[in-house]
Amino acid sequence: MNQKLKMNIMAVFTVFFWASSFPVTKVAMTHYTPNSISFIRCTVASILLLIIGIPNHIRKPQKKDILWFLLSGGLGFAIYMIFLNNGIQTLTSATSSIIITTTPIMTTVVASKCYGEKIKKVGWLTIALAFVGVLILMLWDGVVSINIGLIWTIGAAIVFCCYNILNRKLYSIGYTALEIVTYSMICGSILLTSFSLQGVVQIITSQPKHILSVIYLGAMPSAIAYLLWGKAMSLADKTSEVTNFMFVTPLFSTVLGFILLKEIPNMGTFIGGTIIILSIFIFNLKGK
Repeated sequence: MNQKLKMNIMAVFTVFFWASSFPVTKVAMTHYTPNSISFIRCTVASILLLIIGIPNHIRKPQKKDILWFLLSGGLGFAIYMIFLNNGIQTLTSATSSIIITTTPIMTTVVASKCYGEKIKKVGWLTIALAFVGVLILMLWDGVVSINIGLIWTIGAAIVFCCYNILNRKLYSIGYTALEIVTYSMICGSILLTSFSLQGVVQIITSQPKHILSVIYLGAMPSAIAYLLWGKAMSLADKTSEVTNFMFVTPLFSTVLGFILLKEIPNMGTFIGGTIIILSIFIFNLKGK
């Protein structure tokens, strides 16, 4: 299996797990508060990543890089999850994932400035085409409701863009994908400890389905997905090669939202989703 195919497979599994986090979070939120979910999710992920990392002999972070990991953990996990969980309270799974899909556009622009990554004109056109697909998903019913949930989720997209750029930096100074996600996740958990008591109390009083939902959120969309994401980033020549796969997230999230929550997608979902997938195919074929 060549490097590009490995990167693509990792990216696809990552966005699928991330897409599943939107409806599963809504399930968990029937019992847990947004902030306690953030703490529990990060803690479960940290434990799992340590279980994976210790046998693989992950190195300790150098003292001079600890602040970078705290920043990475804050942006990619603590702040991101708080913003996302608060936003999803008033949005559907599909709408939340659509807003997060703007992250690749932000990341591509920032990476082109920070790292001098060049994107062909065809690449920029396909990014614009994918964004058109996102707009179709958002505007199909003729109106987009601007509410506090939308503001929270846009904030989540912005901080995740910053995490993507910082992830690239940590890789460039010698850390592996596993080391980056493990120490960033642990730092995220540390930054969320003020919600630990609330989380423990809610776990004690939760039903099995609620416990399973937060364990899943910590294990798959957090630990495994972020690990795959980091590895995909390390294999990519350009950040945009990986981040553009996030355009598929709304399609996955809409389907899973229907299965888990009976959220019914409209024709705009299918049209917009088709445009998004087509744009990613063209980007990976001709845009780089």
